[in-house]
Amino acid sequence: MTLPLSVLDLAPIASGSSPGQAVRNSLDLARLTDRLGFTRYWVAEHHSIPGVASTAPEVLIGHVAQVTERIRVGSGGVMLPNHAPLRVVEAFKMLESLHPGRIDLGLGRAPGSDQLTALAMRRSQEAVIANDFPEQYAELRAFADGTFPADHAFRNVHAVPEDVPLPPVWMLGSSEFGARFAARIGCGFAFAHHFSPQYTMPAMHLYRANFQPSAEMREPHSILTVSVYCAEDSAEAERLATPHQLSWVRLRTNRPGLLPSPEEALSYPYTAEEKRVAENSRRNQIVGTPETVKAEIERLAGETVASEVMITSMIHDHAARLRSYELVAGAFGLPGAAVV
Repeated sequence: MTLPLSVLDLAPIASGSSPGQAVRNSLDLARLTDRLGFTRYWVAEHHSIPGVASTAPEVLIGHVAQVTERIRVGSGGVMLPNHAPLRVVEAFKMLESLHPGRIDLGLGRAPGSDQLTALAMRRSQEAVIANDFPEQYAELRAFADGTFPADHAFRNVHAVPEDVPLPPVWMLGSSEFGARFAARIGCGFAFAHHFSPQYTMPAMHLYRANFQPSAEMREPHSILTVSVYCAEDSAEAERLATPHQLSWVRLRTNRPGLLPSPEEALSYPYTAEEKRVAENSRRNQIVGTPETVKAEIERLAGETVASEVMITSMIHDHAARLRSYELVAGAFGLPGAAVV
């Protein structure tokens, strides 16, 4: 069987471009990957990052689902501590009613931002430092299923539309917490290998070893998210990957900006420490020709026992970004792709 491939999109804002163009590019990429045969198209939630336009996943999900036909569309993910559980349930029930059977609800517990932005989102320091994700999830589930106890204050609060189920829930993770939580509640698990590779193996295996079947999911299903840069020749693939490395350096040194061009990245005067950070970032990327990329993805999927691989590609040039996904689809023989 062909390894299922999916897409994680941050709607990168390229230097020389605009946030509006970034979102339009996302819709363009969604149309392409729908035709190629990718399984899912998930959009992230990030705030106050100049180079990322994906701030309101539920809004972008609705537009992506509208311009596509078969691909599942979801959040990668909604950062639950930033939102009232009732509001999340309402939004995703509405999406499910408009696009039945095609919506995924991926949940995370990070702020998707810096601490000051998290404070602006959550409105109090207590909410920023609270460690109550399990309680928030329980409230979300109770609103979705109408299962509050008879004496609960929210017993008569209804998440409308009531006759529409909550879409399948996925737990996002970059550590062992997400793996344990997903296994305990019996939902799918998506691990962020692209920025937390040191925890990949323990988290992915921990999830499978501890998975408890639920009414929603009888068998474990794990998604491995990887950063991929694919081109017809390896030198061009390496060139396409350099902007992400510089962006990572800037993010790690509290200087986030627009996604630079390869020319900007190649001419940047790295300090010794910045060069070390960039090199570490490069080790976490899958870069090369279709054959090289396919082999590396298959190796990682095998080692982690991943059910599915989700690809994110922060490529400055939109045409090159589209081409990268086309080449990967061809290498894996996805149904809508020409064989590479």
